[in-house]
Amino acid sequence: MTSGRQRGSGKSVPLSPDGSGSAVRNPSPWRMLWVTLAWGSCFVAISIGLQDVSLLWLAAMRALIAGVALLLATGIRRIPLPRDRNTWILIACLGLVNVALAYAAMFGGIIGLSTGVASVLANAQPILILLPAWWLYRERPSRTTVVAMVLGLAGLLLIVIPSGLGSGVWLSLTSAAALTVGTLIGRIVRADPFVVAAAQLLIGGAVLAFVAVVIEGPPAIDWNLRFVLVLLFMSLVGTAATTVVWFTEARHARLDVLTTWTLLVPVFGIALSLVFLNERQGLWGWVGTAVVLVSMLLLVITPRRQRPLSTHEGTQSARIAEDQDHQ
Repeated sequence: MTSGRQRGSGKSVPLSPDGSGSAVRNPSPWRMLWVTLAWGSCFVAISIGLQDVSLLWLAAMRALIAGVALLLATGIRRIPLPRDRNTWILIACLGLVNVALAYAAMFGGIIGLSTGVASVLANAQPILILLPAWWLYRERPSRTTVVAMVLGLAGLLLIVIPSGLGSGVWLSLTSAAALTVGTLIGRIVRADPFVVAAAQLLIGGAVLAFVAVVIEGPPAIDWNLRFVLVLLFMSLVGTAATTVVWFTEARHARLDVLTTWTLLVPVFGIALSLVFLNERQGLWGWVGTAVVLVSMLLLVITPRRQRPLSTHEGTQSARIAEDQDHQ
């Protein structure tokens, strides 16, 4: 049975509920910087790619190419596949929610909004995950994390409000909610991150392709060099590589701190859309961007101490891991 606490130096610290026995930690800043940069770049890539192919087919191709690449990597690394049914059920849920629903809503949001604003709304995970992470995994947020999150969300509101509400807004928020559920599920999937990422992308991509056939018909694609490069970047860098890193961090890092890093995605998205798409931001947009950067600076440079985990608070994570052990 996996313990929900780790003792040492007279203190108790939270343990990851993935059964590894490792202590919950903060995510790697350098990893998160390149992951958020890649995701911010993807919003620009999606806007460019939609000029050459329809929405659902682009989403399906992104997921399937990334899934195939990770499947090949899994085979080369000779990673064993999970054998228990419950793990595959969780992975299937990830494919439906974290890929099929999230990607369809994300791509649809970009059509209804500017690239920068869509990237802001689709990355509202920090506020959506705060209470579920506290309730499910007893990850009580520190004051620094809460302040950084509130500042960051205030900055995002300053960016979004001038654009008003519309279908693109609700689609982008649906994408954020789906990604939040995916992160919560990913915490308890006991399988290698390469396997989890590959399987969920292939399942979600297959669902997207089926829906695309029904709604959009056969794909009509303009196979030019620009589209090929954009598709490969989205699939291999912005999806395959980042998904593995994200699941790795989600299994061992505090979810409130981890998802707060996604506030940087719209900052990169706005900056890159200005350079590559010539999308201009107003004064409030730049003020909001500055506020988000301040919130991230606060999160990264302020020292954080792990809060001791009480016996009561340690039982939930331990129970999740124990249930997985017996299944």
